[in-house]
Amino acid sequence: MNFGGLGELWFSLSIMLAMAFVAWLVSLKLHDVSIVDSLWSIFFIAFALSFAWRMRSDAMAAYVAIGLILLWGLRLSAYITIRNHGKGEDRRYQAIRARNQPNFEFKSFYLIFVLQAVLAAIVAMPLAPILNGAQHANIVTYAGFVIVAFGAMFETVADAQMARFKATRTSQDEVMNRGLWRYSRHPNYFGEATFWWGIWIASASMGGAWTVFSPLLMTWLLTRVSGVPLLEADLQKRSAAYREYLTTTPRFVPWRPKR
Repeated sequence: MNFGGLGELWFSLSIMLAMAFVAWLVSLKLHDVSIVDSLWSIFFIAFALSFAWRMRSDAMAAYVAIGLILLWGLRLSAYITIRNHGKGEDRRYQAIRARNQPNFEFKSFYLIFVLQAVLAAIVAMPLAPILNGAQHANIVTYAGFVIVAFGAMFETVADAQMARFKATRTSQDEVMNRGLWRYSRHPNYFGEATFWWGIWIASASMGGAWTVFSPLLMTWLLTRVSGVPLLEADLQKRSAAYREYLTTTPRFVPWRPKR
């Protein structure tokens, strides 16, 4: 196994936990823990930059990986921040708040912020072999990076299509079933899962095959825990049109819609 130095990993995690602590303090002021969604992708940027700085890697593959993480992370954080601005705490977090009373303000530190920092550190682990540069990059490494770029672009296009739809729809019951959303109910989540499978492929080519738990965890979180299930449960309650959309459109992996 090639996972760099444990000291470097602990250093990166400590940076992420410090960020989580500051964000938690801000959430107490705003009474809104959903700000953690904007921080999620920034955790990965912090991991990549702090790990690379400690390892002092100068491999070209490391620079490519850092560039991809920066572009993906900054874009996603900006999109979520703009989307959520002025809307208050997300309904999903309101439900978590209600279930964890009393003293949710203090519980939210470890239930929301520390948990997401630790999950991000686990998912980011395939970056360690790439940034360590202990093995030379090869054609498989860059094939992985192509998949990473495809996943990021797929997610970006899906988000842009949804943002345009929300800005122009005439009814709250109207369902987005055009563009990429015609072939998948969650093309943005599919793009993100693809992004991390590409990172793992690049990592595996440089000795990081053991980090396969990362894309598996991300895919599981998106499809079984905090992504698809929570969103669809909420939308089914509020929209008859969405319940019909469920019967015609593939759940995750894009495919031809049913008649």
